[in-house]
Amino acid sequence: MGLLKEVLLLPAAPVRGTAWVLRQVVAEAERQYHDPGLIQRELRALARELDDGLIDEAEFDRREDALLDRLEAAREERHRGQ
Repeated sequence: MGLLKEVLLLPAAPVRGTAWVLRQVVAEAERQYHDPGLIQRELRALARELDDGLIDEAEFDRREDALLDRLEAAREERHRGQ
């Protein structure tokens, strides 16, 4: 029965393969989004933008808050996973 099922589902293989690839891409994007090291690098880059005059204080505060929220969530997730 397993072989018959595979033969019947063969036409759907490209769709199943594409879905698998999309799941892998989403998983990697989520991993990077919650990576504390990456978030800290983004915070340093944000501070450089402020120092270089590329953004104003309001933009810095808005983006910093979002990054700090991500960092806190990443640390909580890591703590729950241990």
